[in-house]
Amino acid sequence: MSSPTPSSVKEFQVVNWIIEYLKGAPNVINSTDWTLRRSAERCASFTKFGNVAVHSTVKNRSAKVTVYVGSDAVRQKTLNPQQTEIMDNLSKTLCSLEEYVKLAPIVRINRTMGNNDEFSPNCTIFVSIQRPEMIRLAYMTWATLFPVKPHGEPKQHILYIPEWQEGERQILVFPEISTTVVLGTDYYGESKKGFLRMAMWNAKQRGMLGLHAGSKILKAKGPDGRLRRYGMLIFGMSGTGKTTHTCHTHGLNDKDEGIEILQDDVVFLKKDGTAYGSERGFYLKTEGLDPVTQPVIYKAATSRDAIFENVMIDYEGNLYFENDTLTSNGRGIMIREDLSPYISNDINLPPVDVLDELIVAFITRRHTVVPLAARLTPEQAAAAFMLGESIETSAGDPRRAGESIREVGTNPFIIGDKSYEGNWFYDFVKRHEGKVQCYQLNTGGLGEIIENHPNGVKVFKRKVQRVEIPEMSAIIRGIVRGTNKWVKDKYWNLEVPAFVEGMDLSRYNVEKFYEVDSIINQVSDLRCERVAYIEKFNTLDKVIIKAAEIM
Repeated sequence: MSSPTPSSVKEFQVVNWIIEYLKGAPNVINSTDWTLRRSAERCASFTKFGNVAVHSTVKNRSAKVTVYVGSDAVRQKTLNPQQTEIMDNLSKTLCSLEEYVKLAPIVRINRTMGNNDEFSPNCTIFVSIQRPEMIRLAYMTWATLFPVKPHGEPKQHILYIPEWQEGERQILVFPEISTTVVLGTDYYGESKKGFLRMAMWNAKQRGMLGLHAGSKILKAKGPDGRLRRYGMLIFGMSGTGKTTHTCHTHGLNDKDEGIEILQDDVVFLKKDGTAYGSERGFYLKTEGLDPVTQPVIYKAATSRDAIFENVMIDYEGNLYFENDTLTSNGRGIMIREDLSPYISNDINLPPVDVLDELIVAFITRRHTVVPLAARLTPEQAAAAFMLGESIETSAGDPRRAGESIREVGTNPFIIGDKSYEGNWFYDFVKRHEGKVQCYQLNTGGLGEIIENHPNGVKVFKRKVQRVEIPEMSAIIRGIVRGTNKWVKDKYWNLEVPAFVEGMDLSRYNVEKFYEVDSIINQVSDLRCERVAYIEKFNTLDKVIIKAAEIM
């Protein structure tokens, strides 16, 4: 790792001083679990289910004003004008912050991420309650993490000042001293992802790989009648179905079959396949939440201990999950215990050698010519990891919702060299070839027409055949039962399903939606985009780049 710049050393000293000061400052309240919850509820509304509903002024993460401060190993390679201005004024900002924390009333809570003896970060958040209702940020963090283990390592800190000067919103990330400073936003996602981002960086320093993925165990009977036990990692950008399919039974209802839900968002993968879990509270996107297609999630999300954020609620406490007047990024925290009886007592996925197989699924959400499912070679899996293809959702940038995006590992929170992560993942899959099976799953659909107008605005004309939750669940059920039939796709260098039990695949025949020439052109264009993207990673193993060129 490279050394911090001289200016960063000074900035580290100021930030460290602030954190140490706050640990014993007279204006900092160390909240107990009960008083924290009671105070948060006093400033919230209640739903008809008796759980809390809160609303924030800022409705999504502030990626465009997030900067990483420190050595070359952590700093962003390119900065937008807002980030450049933040860095130019960083010393002045920290000087103002140093004085402000001596005056503001602040609440402190201490929790633990994870539940293992090797890597369970100790997480402390300081939240300014200059506006008393901001205590909800501490409460939501409390709900998401585990009771404190005083000797947990590493020690991570977040300082949250929601009321910071208007127009000067910024997220200052100091990976090498495990601290994040959040200024001028009251969106809970900055706390959640702040701790997880830091933990993924710290896990990488210990030889692990932090994954933006859910985890579960599935027990299924194959055609031979033998019961097999599978681990599963489900990658996906926010809002694409990662939590939905992590917390779904997939109709595994035969005797002795079933699922155990472990985690829904971030795990820390070791080379032996152990994936350490991180959280006790699952953070779901509530858009489309439905008791019929998502019964496990719906039950947990409407329990007494759940917390809704930015979801429309009326004067009688009724919830309207499809109403996006406030935002299309409505959220909820559900406690893992409320996912009973499908929740595991453990949050950690065991090593590969104690499972029949580990299934790795990359969820993408596309609406044109991408197959609804594909079985991947190790090289194709590493390429899928690096490409991280999906569409933007309101969780990231609402103004770009629906546009094509790519994020390595479907993970917007990677700090440092992304090629390293792709090479690490490829080595992992090759090391366990035969025991690790990889798939790409498209939770979008087929048939969208995209028109570019002269003014540069893209218009999405939808005649999409959607891949609904029951259909994707049937594909996953067929994977673990071994009943899917796979063939080489006509247009892609991929194996795609020719038969899925309980599913009419003819509805997803791409030739029903486009002329053959259009399909060929779209496939060619998408390959060119992929190559242009993946070739930027000049230390990435060449076989991964080659796989992306011909997928």
